[in-house]
Amino acid sequence: MTTAKKPKFSRILLKLSGEALGGENGVGICSQAVRHMAGQIREVRELGVQVVVVVGGGNIFRGASGSEHGIERATGDYMGMLATIINALALQDALEKLGSPTRVQSAIAMSQVAEPFIRRRAVRHLEKGRVVIFGGGTGNPFFSTDTAAALRANEIGAEVVLKATKVDGVYDSDPKKNPKAKRFAQITYLEALQRQLKVMDSTAFSLCMDNKMPIIVFDFFKPHNLRRLVMGERVGTLVTG
Repeated sequence: MTTAKKPKFSRILLKLSGEALGGENGVGICSQAVRHMAGQIREVRELGVQVVVVVGGGNIFRGASGSEHGIERATGDYMGMLATIINALALQDALEKLGSPTRVQSAIAMSQVAEPFIRRRAVRHLEKGRVVIFGGGTGNPFFSTDTAAALRANEIGAEVVLKATKVDGVYDSDPKKNPKAKRFAQITYLEALQRQLKVMDSTAFSLCMDNKMPIIVFDFFKPHNLRRLVMGERVGTLVTG
């Protein structure tokens, strides 16, 4: 009798960009894109994997670009954090329609729509089989949602940060502009920094490097890729020590 293969990871943090929720155009909320994301998350949750999600807000508002148009940077960043809550609620709705119990925790207090971020409560939700979505970034301006992902992954004891993108890993140059761009199957933190490969912003990347938190950059839009990755297949690029 053959025993069923077990997932490689038991607790993962999935980082989703806001643009991903916007579908092809990367703007607003595309219900089809959100349903696709929810389907992939549900697939790994049903394997018994504990799933934490951090969402960006770039499909609605981006603080850095707002400051270019005259909005004070700190104010713009808070606006961007509020955008991530909208995305978190959209994803929660899609997940619960698929029968996956989900909790949204916010780094900015808004008790009528989301729980406050409480680390021990988040871990308890995971232990009960709920998906936990962290919105509101870190709760501080001047920090990206990449940094929020790195921070929360370490706080809640995730084994890996899975950075969902539209490309199948990290390349030595832009594969859209250079057809001969080379994809890395695995790369070290230092090599990624030296080559100035934009895996994550520098603050997020340093946090992962200092705490030896592995990052896998992968194509989230290929069906079942998240499941394949969690089951131990070589998907995307592994960034590690």
